[in-house]
Amino acid sequence: MKLENVIKADIAVIGGGAAGISAAIEAKKTAPELKVVIAERLDRTGKKILSTGNGRCNLSNRNLTREAYHGSVSNVMDIISKTQKTEDYFRSLGVLCVADEAGRIYPYSRSANSVLSALRMKLKTENIPEICGFEAVSIERRKNGITVLSADGRQINCRKLIAACGGYASPANGTDGKAIKMFRDMGVKTEKICPAIAPLRVSQEELKGLKGVRVHGRVTAFSGNTVLAEESGEIQFTENAISGICVFNLAWLFSEYEGKLSLSADLMPEMSLKQIERIIEETAEKRALFTLEELLNGIFVKNLAVYIVKKAVRRPLNDLISTLTKNEISEIAFLIKSMTFKVTGCSSWQNAQVTSGGIAGSEVDENLCMKKFCDIYLAGEILDVDGLCGGYNLEWAWSSGMMAGRCSAKELCKT
Repeated sequence: MKLENVIKADIAVIGGGAAGISAAIEAKKTAPELKVVIAERLDRTGKKILSTGNGRCNLSNRNLTREAYHGSVSNVMDIISKTQKTEDYFRSLGVLCVADEAGRIYPYSRSANSVLSALRMKLKTENIPEICGFEAVSIERRKNGITVLSADGRQINCRKLIAACGGYASPANGTDGKAIKMFRDMGVKTEKICPAIAPLRVSQEELKGLKGVRVHGRVTAFSGNTVLAEESGEIQFTENAISGICVFNLAWLFSEYEGKLSLSADLMPEMSLKQIERIIEETAEKRALFTLEELLNGIFVKNLAVYIVKKAVRRPLNDLISTLTKNEISEIAFLIKSMTFKVTGCSSWQNAQVTSGGIAGSEVDENLCMKKFCDIYLAGEILDVDGLCGGYNLEWAWSSGMMAGRCSAKELCKT
């Protein structure tokens, strides 16, 4: 192999996303004398960071709890508590942060570009090379270190490796699951992998007439007679899926309850069933000479108003409102409080923000060092950790990256 195709480093970080960048910076901060490099599949690092928080970069959340995270890595909060607070970390990089009323932390600029620029300036200041266009295809462990081979024939020889290659979600940003497969081929255990923070698919026939509708409400996920979780917020309907942050936060349940998961949407959560019945009765009296399709117009947008009445009364919508029976009014009210859909699938990886599942927590120690391979550390989405919307997933990326970077550098300093 040509000498120019061989890169030597003390620590190589595979993956130039949030976890990889923070890992490289922390490793260099811990041991400045070490040579640290980042290898990224795309033509530049940090592309996925630019899409977070709708381009505003929701860096973290001030209300961090274990309940916000799912997966088999049991010490998520311990890792977060042992690494620098995200707001302080970015302030040290020259990025001022601010939190909204829900505790979501953003850069003061509300721009992901300013976050990525600060991170890349830090990489340059610390003399950490960014090797782009490097698609890792194999990892070879040798007596004196590790060799990572790329698809184009380049290789990196290093003493410690940090794999921060991501999962399957958002393949346009460079993560398509090949890294997880590479470790699986090495005998590493993985947990069931599904899209998370994603729309949930339901029958297209059930959604007929709702495409484009947005409504505030509460969504409950259940299996059989068991309520699993509930979330409030804006519910969005597409041609074949239910979306919105409140649904995104329930998508992780699909992995465990595939084929047995349903959603129930309460479109007026602040009112009781009886209150809604009275409102419908009063409206029916005032609009007695109009047709059924006008009954709920003014309470809901027209598409949703028509959908509810059509589904509840099951007769021609050009019948007069005056013909409504008390039972039909009760059916309409019940549907408003409990519009139920059976989940038929999760969204595609292209529409998912994170990966549920990944390399099992049992494969790493408390410092994210692999138990089978003591010269390899893992960070970020490649591990079986996923969080709710609201900055939790980026927090895991920063914290796990810092932990892997710090601990790998400390281990090298012992030798």
